Amino acid sequence: MRPALARFGSRLLEAAITLWLLATLCFVLLRAAPGGPFDSEKAAPPEVQAALEAQYRLDQPLPMQYLAWLGDAVRGDLGPSFQYPDYTVNQLIANALPVSMLNGGLALLLALLLGIGLGVWAALRAGRWTDRLLMGLAGLGLAVPKFVVAPLLVLVFAVGLHWLPAGGWGEWDNIVLPVIALALPNIAYCARLTRASLLETLSADYLTAARTRGLSETRLLFAHALKPALLPVAAWLSPALINVVTGSAVVEQVFGIPGMGRYFVQGALNRDYTLVLGVVLAIGALIVAINVAVDALRAWMDPR
Repeated sequence: MRPALARFGSRLLEAAITLWLLATLCFVLLRAAPGGPFDSEKAAPPEVQAALEAQYRLDQPLPMQYLAWLGDAVRGDLGPSFQYPDYTVNQLIANALPVSMLNGGLALLLALLLGIGLGVWAALRAGRWTDRLLMGLAGLGLAVPKFVVAPLLVLVFAVGLHWLPAGGWGEWDNIVLPVIALALPNIAYCARLTRASLLETLSADYLTAARTRGLSETRLLFAHALKPALLPVAAWLSPALINVVTGSAVVEQVFGIPGMGRYFVQGALNRDYTLVLGVVLAIGALIVAINVAVDALRAWMDPR
């Protein structure tokens, strides 16, 4: 019990240090970038500019601004948004995070279901035309970036066929194209990874011995081969999540979805320091939590 608690405490400490370093680096890079949150083509009167800077602590030295923001963040207060003055960053993230999690979760689930299924299908037909066709399509899916896939989906299914809306949020059909755009590259990678791992597992000595005992190929696949073959897929879940998170910035902009990626892009363009820092912290915490969950899943799946 004590070793487990010690490991858990160590992981919490590592997570806290990681988030602190991430927030610090983001703070420095934001302030080093040219421009400011209240820059405009027509400068405001000096007294108005001074009042705005005092309201948002921008009149203080950078070390004092950093310590003040960090102290508030530790207490769970991410501050007011510069771009959306009627909302705090906490409120914006509370509204946007469920949207991004729904999109990303469905995209990852779709990628796992289709990717594993197609990978198993290709591995069981290795060398045949169906295998070559599936792997060729998977290679194409990896080659086409999301900023090309998303507009193409809009052009085909919204503008051309009129089957689905081109953007917006609130109805069930608004989510179909964004989820497909986020899932397609991950489907391709998961299929290739599953195929390669399953082919290696099926040629293992212990499965050869099981065949000599008369076990059917179906039983060999589901009872002995599939679980160890999916270990690389479990290890891939962490980078897959990062892929979904980074891709959401493009996809949410294209489809006009009020999620974390869209707020991050808009905050960066408008130098909304607190909003960008809050989004980075929220996404960083989510990725750390997912990494811990993936490690636990791999430990459960690995018989060693």
